[in-house]
Amino acid sequence: MTRVTIKPELLNWACERAGLKLLDLQTRFPKILDWESGKVHPTLKQVEKFARAVHVPVGYLFLGSPPEEILPIPDFRTLGGKALKQPSPNLLDMIYACQERQSWFRDFARVYQQPKLKFIDSVTTDTSPTDVAKNMRSTLGFNVEERRNCKTWEEALRMFIQQADSAGVLVMTSGIVLNNTHRKLDIEEFRGFALVDKLAPIVFINGADTKSAQMFTLAHELAHLWLGASAISNISAADSAGFRKEEIWCNKVAAEFLVPLSEIMTKLHENEPLDDSLFRLSKTFKVSTLVILRRLLDAKWISRTDFDLAWKDENERLQEIMNNRSGGGNFYRITPSRVSRRFTKALVMSTLEGHTLYRDAFRMLGVSKTKTFNNIGRKVGIMA
Repeated sequence: MTRVTIKPELLNWACERAGLKLLDLQTRFPKILDWESGKVHPTLKQVEKFARAVHVPVGYLFLGSPPEEILPIPDFRTLGGKALKQPSPNLLDMIYACQERQSWFRDFARVYQQPKLKFIDSVTTDTSPTDVAKNMRSTLGFNVEERRNCKTWEEALRMFIQQADSAGVLVMTSGIVLNNTHRKLDIEEFRGFALVDKLAPIVFINGADTKSAQMFTLAHELAHLWLGASAISNISAADSAGFRKEEIWCNKVAAEFLVPLSEIMTKLHENEPLDDSLFRLSKTFKVSTLVILRRLLDAKWISRTDFDLAWKDENERLQEIMNNRSGGGNFYRITPSRVSRRFTKALVMSTLEGHTLYRDAFRMLGVSKTKTFNNIGRKVGIMA
């Protein structure tokens, strides 16, 4: 039995990184406080088990001091106007997983001689948000009338994702890390991120958010692709004071993309109660009432005071809906949306043709059985 020495600061760092305390893990590791004090040293197997429990590479636990982990893409998130510091292991692992998928799809696209996407990195923050929004709608074939005919927000979001997919964007949506339901993503930490690439652009949406809020996140991250700026974001339709200019610009593009000012102006009714306007217009444009509020302020239809009061009320109402929402869903239906339908089809096809190892395909899809892989292949139309 091999016992090893782990520095107390590394044990505590690993727990804090995972949002835990040593006492939270005492049931699984009864001697963990003794490990910290040095009275007892853990076995190598216990250290490996502990590393899995806190989602940290086991090698980190043998370092001389806690490592400084830096996000692998630009961090545009702020809280109270200040940059956020330590990313969670869930966020880091999700970015790393998407980067692996992007690298794989880039090679796949090169092998099959897929063309580079011209809209990627095609504008700057000096470009008019209205012009960019118009170009995005044209590229994706996105219009208000089609959204109005959707019966639900989920249907509207699904159509939006399909349009982005058809344009060549790998849209991945999940509220958990891979398929681990115990590792939930926190919308307070991030709402989405974009990974720019002319062959394999990725937009990741935090699926823990509401469907209507995900509409705005997708539009915002698509603006990042047009701008050519990979980044992680936590901005919403709210007032964007304190955020970087890129985030403010992307927000303007997203708002104009989803709710063109010229169109909302034609649908405003004099003397209509604000609550009625929010419900009617959010149903028409299939966006969050928060986005509608933002546009009403932009249109100078409501005052800043009315906006601030309504924003607070709507946030509380939507938070209550989020708290009461149930999760889950059909595994084979939601898996392609978690990793992008376009990506899933390419990966299944490449694996069946023998160009990709099943082991690698399983890891990137987050599955462990051939039967599951085959069912997903049938779901995306690659297997009979």
